[in-house]
Amino acid sequence: MTTPPASPAAEDAALALRAFALWPAGFGGLWLRGPGPARDALVERLGSTVRLKRMPAHIDSERLHGGIDLAASLAAGRSVLRSGFLEEARGAIVLAPLAERITASLAGSVAQALDHADTAERFGLVLLDDGAEHDEVPPLSLTERVAFACDLGNAAPAGFDATELPAPLASPAEIPVCSAEGLEALAAVSLALGVDSGRALRFAALAAGASARLAGRETVRESDLAAAARLVLAPRATRLPPPPPEDNAEPPPPPPPPQDSDADTPGDEEQEDNGKPDPDQLIEAAAAAIPPGLLEALAAGRTRRGAGSGGGARHLSPLRGRPLAARQGLPRGGARLALIDTLRAAVPWQALRRAEGDALTGLRIMKDDVRVRRFEARSASVTIFAVDASGSAAFTRLAEAKGAVELLLAQAYVKRTEVALVAFRGSEAQLLLPPTRSLTRARRALSELPGGGGTPLAAGLSMVCTLGTGLTRRGYTPLLVLLTDGRGNIALDGGTNRATATEDAMKAGRAIATAGLAGVVIDISPRPRPEAAAIASAMRARYVPLPQASAATLSKVIGALT
Repeated sequence: MTTPPASPAAEDAALALRAFALWPAGFGGLWLRGPGPARDALVERLGSTVRLKRMPAHIDSERLHGGIDLAASLAAGRSVLRSGFLEEARGAIVLAPLAERITASLAGSVAQALDHADTAERFGLVLLDDGAEHDEVPPLSLTERVAFACDLGNAAPAGFDATELPAPLASPAEIPVCSAEGLEALAAVSLALGVDSGRALRFAALAAGASARLAGRETVRESDLAAAARLVLAPRATRLPPPPPEDNAEPPPPPPPPQDSDADTPGDEEQEDNGKPDPDQLIEAAAAAIPPGLLEALAAGRTRRGAGSGGGARHLSPLRGRPLAARQGLPRGGARLALIDTLRAAVPWQALRRAEGDALTGLRIMKDDVRVRRFEARSASVTIFAVDASGSAAFTRLAEAKGAVELLLAQAYVKRTEVALVAFRGSEAQLLLPPTRSLTRARRALSELPGGGGTPLAAGLSMVCTLGTGLTRRGYTPLLVLLTDGRGNIALDGGTNRATATEDAMKAGRAIATAGLAGVVIDISPRPRPEAAAIASAMRARYVPLPQASAATLSKVIGALT
């Protein structure tokens, strides 16, 4: 039975693993995206040579930094301290499961520990990212501090158990240094991919040197630079590299042969060593390493967001949601007592309180010791469609909107999303579908949408502004989606003066911006027009020209923003 060849993703992950093993303190760690056998095999191979320590997914601040050991303190009658997780992890490799759900506060504490630890006591970090969408990623403060990012979702597990990990270097000076031309080439790749992090460029230079060291070379070649671009820069891309310019000019004539015909012709290796690295080839190598889903997202203009960015806005809740650190306070107004945190706050003061008090025994708890529990909940999001139902293209626009509404409602229960629909035509705007998750109700309301007439754009914008601000007060997170060509011809007073109608629409757009409502303006005219772009600017919304819009295209664009 023959072993199947390793996939390019698995080969790059094996190279990243070996480079990380060379100098864990310098490379920071690994960002492993995609659960599966390949990732498990890589982590198991890493654990066979170094000490791994798993960080609990919902670790609290007390366990992270250390503090009072409550059970030991109650038994001893005095304060007994215990070490924190960060102190216990010194010199080890920390595994962070469900890294895409790490909160900003926890990420900040871990990042601070990474930055301030001595080199000998610094710990490595392996981010185990199980995000299903490309915008579900760990916090930027952590991904910025690990050098290598590998997507192992579709990689085969074969090969990692046979990967020989090198012994850590005694000194980072043993890693070959990139030449000035190599650094310029990596900087060009970083610029082309929209990677504006100095840390990423430094990691890329170190990765190129580590690739050369692992190959037994003392100089960095173009193949090492390409490997660094794939492993470090490509996963951090925020835009697609520009296409190469078309060159219709005739190629220059070949150079004349050397005068000394007896001289030895340099081999390919010497030419590669002496030649200047080609940034265009490195950019192509990096672009090829970007995951296909991310390429599609970048082409659609989506940006990568931090952990938990999808759905509605976060807010504090006294009853349900993600647990947060307890705070000082009394259990009233729906807040619940945090008993363990209350006891932990009271223990250090017991000796002093007994000395100042009477002969009563037992644990003495004061008002300042009481702690209450806190939770972080996420509000439901509402996508408000505002559809221009006027003119000859009304029926096409409404069909697109109806299809997009049905596609979004099909995922409403998964993404906690509701949908509302406002149509404006004639001289007024109508709320045809209040916020709902019911697909049956939506289909019933959308079955007989009217179309044709004038374009009361100002009235439509005013209605969605009122609806959006009302939903915000009720704890929802609204997203306004305006489908129009931007050419309003009916003013708020019902007049047909186009200049007045345009001014009223701009005022309504600025009111939406003042209210802080997020939105997107989809220009569905056959050719993009400046009127729709001006409305988007007034709303401080994103402008997306989609002359050939379809229900599927609209749902993808809106899904990228919710």
